[in-house]
Amino acid sequence: MDFTEIRLSGKTRREHDLLGEMEIPAEYYFGVQTMRAVENFHISRVRLNFFPELIRALADVKQGAAMANRDLGLLDPAIADAIIRACEELRAGKLEEQFVVDMVQGGAGTSTNMNANEVIANRALEIMGHQYGEYQYCSPNDDVNCAQSTNDAYPTAIHLGMYATHLKLVEHLKQLIESFEKKAAEFADVLKMGRTQLEDAVPMTLGQTFHGFASILRDEIVHLNEAAEDFLTINMGATAIGTGICAEPGYAELCTENIARITGWKIRLTGDLVGATSDTSCLVGYASAMKRVAVKMNKICNDLRLLASGPRCGLAEFNLPARQPGSSIMPGKVNPVIPEVMNQIAYKVIGNELCVTMSGEAAQMELNAMEPVMAQCDFESAELLMNGFDTLRTLCVDGITANRERCADYVKNSIGVVTALNPIIGYKNSTKIAKEALATGRGVYDLVLEHGILSKEELDTILKPENMIRPVKLNIKPRK
Repeated sequence: MDFTEIRLSGKTRREHDLLGEMEIPAEYYFGVQTMRAVENFHISRVRLNFFPELIRALADVKQGAAMANRDLGLLDPAIADAIIRACEELRAGKLEEQFVVDMVQGGAGTSTNMNANEVIANRALEIMGHQYGEYQYCSPNDDVNCAQSTNDAYPTAIHLGMYATHLKLVEHLKQLIESFEKKAAEFADVLKMGRTQLEDAVPMTLGQTFHGFASILRDEIVHLNEAAEDFLTINMGATAIGTGICAEPGYAELCTENIARITGWKIRLTGDLVGATSDTSCLVGYASAMKRVAVKMNKICNDLRLLASGPRCGLAEFNLPARQPGSSIMPGKVNPVIPEVMNQIAYKVIGNELCVTMSGEAAQMELNAMEPVMAQCDFESAELLMNGFDTLRTLCVDGITANRERCADYVKNSIGVVTALNPIIGYKNSTKIAKEALATGRGVYDLVLEHGILSKEELDTILKPENMIRPVKLNIKPRK
């Protein structure tokens, strides 16, 4: 639910910050600093609640910090327990609509951090029996944000949120890979012409085409996993610039241990808090890993569109499921709309990677103020890819059917098939057949039989799919 859809009573509470006072609708869990961010940043129209993994990650961070501060004697146990309960509710999906700040914002993520601090504080107040805004009992800054800065809490939440997103992304990718592999098995016996530079090459099977799609994508899981591993290193305890000012000795380690227990992941504290606080290279690395996937997806979808082109004047080696009428003026036209949308997703992901790279380069001294747009791009790219994988799998790949006769005709009529015959019939015969095929427009298959170079049985044996897809030794000699 969008926060603008929350039914308001007209009642307000008055909150103040550095810049003055502001009336906050009584029903809102967020407070004055979040309201200022809402007023300031109408940028992407993509709010924090668009990415639930980020909200859960913010809850992980705030709960881990509350537990550490309680154990170190910095936070009243009753307040800490209320904060922990509020965080547990956030992880369960409650109050997501209260995370209203635009993903793209100035201030290096302060608006996001304060949105979380205010929502958690007011929910904690509610749990303790107080009214929203009675911050003397639980403060967004002094209690929820105790021993923290935006500069450690925010990047840590991004790391955790992106790691959770990564785990989902890989599963969606695996499902698409499995879909391609099923088609590879289904089309294992469909002989077709391979092509290089859009020109006839040598025979292969349609199954090999789809197996190739699966294998090049499966290779990328390794790269995604390697890039995501960096997200498990966090800088909690760095506070403002990495010196740990305003935190207690041992807090960084204790907070990290708590977050590891909460998430169940092998979270580790960075070895250099100062260096890590301005370093956003893990976001650059993961954006690059997603770009690799996007480049391959683009190639695959281009192939799907080309090989399915037609229905009568294109290649038409297989059929894509018809998803919608393709033209407002051309009756009967059906377009490859699903591969087309995946192409566009690929371009967006590639563009996002450039934005992340340039923003990563923009770090200055002890902080990178451009991290919000980097986070927005990485989360968006992952979301686009997941939706694209599912759409391509369910609405396209699973329903592809082969035009077996069309594929066979291409092989029989192709001059390129002479390459497969060359080791058996010899270069002289191959050249003669190729020259005549070019001059007459006739197929190599028919010419080989007409000239009595091979028998039909011998030629069919050579052109069996199982003899086209790997090196073989056939005891066949030319008759002429």
